[in-house]
Amino acid sequence: MVLFKRAGRKNTLKTLEAAFDCAKKYNIARIVVASTYGDTALKAVELMEERDIDWCRLVVVTHNFGFKGEPGLEMTHETRDILLEKGAVVHTGTMPFRTIGTAIRETMGYSQQDLIANTLRLLGQGVKVCVEIALMAFDAGLIDQQDIVTVAGTGRGADTACIINPAPSNRLFNLKIRQIVAKPLDW
Repeated sequence: MVLFKRAGRKNTLKTLEAAFDCAKKYNIARIVVASTYGDTALKAVELMEERDIDWCRLVVVTHNFGFKGEPGLEMTHETRDILLEKGAVVHTGTMPFRTIGTAIRETMGYSQQDLIANTLRLLGQGVKVCVEIALMAFDAGLIDQQDIVTVAGTGRGADTACIINPAPSNRLFNLKIRQIVAKPLDW
């Protein structure tokens, strides 16, 4: 496992390298990357080109439309087009830990999804996001029941990678975090 002293985007390249190395070692054909603005995803496709990686599929998961309250996405159309041209799949969908439960929390003070999200955050924000993007990619039909490597971070960039056996969001408790590949010690 790769451990970083602190969370943050400075760990992005090493996290991506660890994720691709792990995928190769265990013959995992799907890497799912969280990317809000596209920076992490662009680094992932760049690394795939540098290493001549053609044995895996890159799935990029963005925030949902209107995440910040205003209609729209943080990732530009130009960035999305570059990722698509380079062979990545880009998915924008409903975030399981930020759905109707968020509206309930804002009205009632807490929701069941908060309990799950905050429990996962005990291992770090990146682990929570790794689980969330696995659920999102499965719900969208972009991955199947085979193990995947997920990459996410704390704030911007990437500092966490996990091997996950995914499940659809309505079967959350069938999902298995098989291994934490990289994570920060402090977040």
